Amino acid sequence: MARVIAVCNQKGGVGKTTTATNLAAYLARMGKKVLLLDFDPQSNASSGLGHEIRSGEGRSIYEGVIGKKSIFEVIRPSSAPGLDFVPGHPNLAGATIELLNQQQREYYLEKFMKPALYLYDYILIDLPPSVSLLTINGLVAAHEVLIPVQCEYYGLEGLGQILETVDMINHNLGRNIKVAGALLTMYDSREQLSREVARELRRHFVGHVYEVEIPRAIALAEAPSFSKPICLYDPESIGARAYERLAREVIAQEK
Repeated sequence: MARVIAVCNQKGGVGKTTTATNLAAYLARMGKKVLLLDFDPQSNASSGLGHEIRSGEGRSIYEGVIGKKSIFEVIRPSSAPGLDFVPGHPNLAGATIELLNQQQREYYLEKFMKPALYLYDYILIDLPPSVSLLTINGLVAAHEVLIPVQCEYYGLEGLGQILETVDMINHNLGRNIKVAGALLTMYDSREQLSREVARELRRHFVGHVYEVEIPRAIALAEAPSFSKPICLYDPESIGARAYERLAREVIAQEK
């Protein structure tokens, strides 16, 4: 059965989608069968993999979650061998309203995803940077959550908020979502602030912090505009090497 990991932080601009896309690509590069679910109305993970929203009208995760399509009707292959994805769509923003009065409204994504659980080694879910019914659906569908933390003090506050949300879901919905780890992003070893945030996180976070720090890197910012993950755009860059290390750490957690 797939290991289902939600990549989530309620604070925006922390490298969440960059992490979901590039971690998925490197897991696939290491021989894993990977599915990336783009559950963010901004759909940046999809565009970063070369998907055009207009070309996929009617065949996105939105249609799947509201019950119009099965997961097998909306899965698409990416340019990275071994990595498939389900594209997002701006209509997801309206799904929150559509599901609001439905019974079991927190379980729609889990129900949609369930038929594919035994076809993949990893399913990664890219969630929106907010607390919404979409976020709750994504966390309920996941076994674990990976939390990108930007190297600034507001980033530490975002970490606390998502941990509270996970605890709330576990307590109120009877789930057992585990924290796979916190990931330091936009790290610059030359900046004192980055070093201090990394030190504070490793000192006080009761849980796993990945050893690798994801650096600020031009190639990571450029890659989505070329519709490629970093492993295809610039595999020798420092950003690529960092995400390769992250994928190895994630795989090592299986043991």
